[in-house]
Amino acid sequence: MSDKPINYLHLSTIVAVAILVGTELVGASWAAGWALGGLFQLDPMVSRALEVFFSVLGFVGLYFFMRTAIKNEPIRG
Repeated sequence: MSDKPINYLHLSTIVAVAILVGTELVGASWAAGWALGGLFQLDPMVSRALEVFFSVLGFVGLYFFMRTAIKNEPIRG
């Protein structure tokens, strides 16, 4: 672990970005699964499976986005 102090300005920026982008990505992904299920009139279980699949893709996208954000806006230092 680093001995550098935590930069609270950077930390608050990262937390705010995580909330904003996470809500957008996961919400849009979930809605895409719901919309595709309704558009193609799929069985409710298949529609739910699409929602879960797309929301997992949203979380994966959020993970990679946050990994890049922390590289560019380090919390310590």
